[in-house]
Amino acid sequence: MDKIKNPFSPGAGSPPPELAGRDGVLEQARVLLGRVKAGRPEKSLLLTGLRGVGKTVLLNEMERMAQRDGFRTVLVEAHGGKPLAVLLAPHLRRLLFEIDRLAGAGNKARRGMAVLKSFVGAITVKVGDFDIGLDIEPEKGAADSGDLEVDLPALFAAVGEAAQERGTAVAILIDEIQYFSSSELSALIMSMHKVQQRQLPLVLMGAGLPILPGLAGESKSYAERLFSFPDVGALPEVDATRALQEPVQAANESFDDDALHEIFRITKGYPYFLQEWGYQAWNHAVSSPISIETVRESNAVVSQRLDENFFRVRFDRLTPREKKFLRAMAELGAGPHRTGDIADKLNAKISTLGPVRASLIKKGMVYSPSHGDMAFTVPLFDEFMRRAMPQFEP
Repeated sequence: MDKIKNPFSPGAGSPPPELAGRDGVLEQARVLLGRVKAGRPEKSLLLTGLRGVGKTVLLNEMERMAQRDGFRTVLVEAHGGKPLAVLLAPHLRRLLFEIDRLAGAGNKARRGMAVLKSFVGAITVKVGDFDIGLDIEPEKGAADSGDLEVDLPALFAAVGEAAQERGTAVAILIDEIQYFSSSELSALIMSMHKVQQRQLPLVLMGAGLPILPGLAGESKSYAERLFSFPDVGALPEVDATRALQEPVQAANESFDDDALHEIFRITKGYPYFLQEWGYQAWNHAVSSPISIETVRESNAVVSQRLDENFFRVRFDRLTPREKKFLRAMAELGAGPHRTGDIADKLNAKISTLGPVRASLIKKGMVYSPSHGDMAFTVPLFDEFMRRAMPQFEP
């Protein structure tokens, strides 16, 4: 088989050759964009799901949809090292310049830049030297209080008004939203509340781990009335088969049915793993159709690649105590698991596990699907933990 023609592309956010099983989520995005552009209120979208289910791929596709519909877009990824305000400000500057260049009367785009200048001035006071190169006088009294929950809604409203005046719309897309602090998440929710109250053409589409709905609800009780939280999970076998077979058939090759079923059994339908197994099965195949024997021959290579490139990068960030906690979870199986059962495995009292549990949640390694339960945020991580730490010692 020609490796250059391999249709699969495993990687963080890499678009799969066949975006199978996501029609429902993409239809929600299509309706949202259409209604916002038409001036009708609609809940913004915050996708939730485990690592490797394709949330980033979907966000990228939603950005393309928005751009095709004439939206001006901002796409950013949250992380622990950069505050929300610093993350967004340079992109909003670029966006406001784009809006300002559009034909039309009015000065709302210029006002938006003045409000952004005020916003940046307030950021500088809190985070130190920070400038985005706006040669314009700030609008005093607008978005310059230094309180993000006051300033960000004012800035979003100014951006939305500028877009409305020039007959366009704005889509802000944010990946890994769970990394924002509680005050940043609150400010983001309040900003969208203000935008929706004024029916401005600005929409938020984001993605995060399964803890995101709970974080949003804890931040603002009305979050569930502002956002939809589609759950992006593993693919059912029919869609997993499509994701594997259709790209291969487009290259005039095929999988045996037994091979497809075996890949689904191993991967449990998680899209990132489907890409890895599809990629390696193609490379290992001597001829078409790709057989179940070829899939099994490629298992060792795939496991090694996943351990080195997908699992270990997360494992290496953990403290010894955190690793022991996760190894106890793995001893119990895939999960979810009761916190009490994990404590029993560790021969520890539940009350002593609070700090390590909180640290693992903050690092995005585990989440609580229901009160008293813990689950891995990374699919198949229990299997990796048993490989990485073969001997379990409480």
